[in-house]
Amino acid sequence: MTLVKYQNQFPDLLNRFFENELEGFTKRNFSNATLPSVNIKESEDGFEVEMAAPGFDKGDFKIEVNENVLTISSEVKAENEEKEGEVYTKKEFSYQSFTRSFTLPEMVDEDNISAKYENGILRISIPKKEEAKPKPVKQIEVA
Repeated sequence: MTLVKYQNQFPDLLNRFFENELEGFTKRNFSNATLPSVNIKESEDGFEVEMAAPGFDKGDFKIEVNENVLTISSEVKAENEEKEGEVYTKKEFSYQSFTRSFTLPEMVDEDNISAKYENGILRISIPKKEEAKPKPVKQIEVA
């Protein structure tokens, strides 16, 4: 008599589904829903906002200031080019967008805000108004 080991194929099928298809689904469809990480530094002269946004171009960003609110946004749609004569059984498109808003303190000089993008980091420099900058200690002589 030969013993036949019973193999339940159902758990294996579920494992493959969750490990492959569902993981790929969440990465493709929900990874774009995350917001870029932001660091905000303050110095005597102003603030610097650093946003980690690798894979973007500087033209992908829209930066606005409206009523003391700084808004940083981006919308990128990447389509795979389809060549003539090719037949696809599966084709994926990529779409990324985000919006981050920050309320600015009244001490900032909105007219002189600047931004630059390099090495995957968007840096926004927000200077303080002259009257908001700390003044050096003034020595008063006693007469």
